[in-house]
Amino acid sequence: MSNNPNVNAGFEHVEAWVFDLDNTLYPADCNLFAEIDTRMGAFISERFGVSLEEAQRMRKHYYYTYGTTLAGLMRLHDVPPDLFLDYVHDIDLSVVAPAPELGLALDALPGRKFVFTNGSRTHAEKVIERLGLDRRFEDVFDIHAAAFVPKPERAAYERFMGHHGVAGASAAMFDDLPHNLATAHAVGMTTVLVACGRTDHPEHAAIAGWSELPSHIHHCTDALADFLTDIAAARAADEKRAGETSPTAQFCLT
Repeated sequence: MSNNPNVNAGFEHVEAWVFDLDNTLYPADCNLFAEIDTRMGAFISERFGVSLEEAQRMRKHYYYTYGTTLAGLMRLHDVPPDLFLDYVHDIDLSVVAPAPELGLALDALPGRKFVFTNGSRTHAEKVIERLGLDRRFEDVFDIHAAAFVPKPERAAYERFMGHHGVAGASAAMFDDLPHNLATAHAVGMTTVLVACGRTDHPEHAAIAGWSELPSHIHHCTDALADFLTDIAAARAADEKRAGETSPTAQFCLT
């Protein structure tokens, strides 16, 4: 599978840029999310007195059945969400490298920028700070803001769009998981798969075997900063050409 060959096309209408956090704004191969997975297993093991193997089985079952492990724990066991989130996000962020090129790319990109995550705002803000991307995003829309309804549930996207006045038809969504992009596509967003490394997630493994992109994914990139830089450059060039051909510009040139 190759990236979309016409990377600059299809973003002229975009006014809001929406980014997943984990394995999207930082590369998956730093294995930060593996730390979170380990902490989730430990939380379940300690809370229910089961082995780590059984805890990981429960974690995966809740994730695939309810969208997130937290959703399953809340629905079936009334686990306080903040207790779980604080525990699983108590991790070492030193594996995440600063991303100055991504910061410059975001600076050059016109429009509003958001982080839309199934994690907590506290975790997102710490990762954003570690990446050196402070003050680049208008807001972090986290699992609390979504009323604990996770992606890929349509209600989470509708709540995000309603809260921030974002129209799907004028937004682009960047995510590492195809099933999250399926819902983004369904609400009218331009979709970009960020394939920046593999984990043991079945969807990441499946991507490697694709020969072409599914219909709900418009673009794919394995280099987010470069991809955004190209979009920003194309937008700037289009605006320059539009200015040069406008009636006012033509009058000034005569």
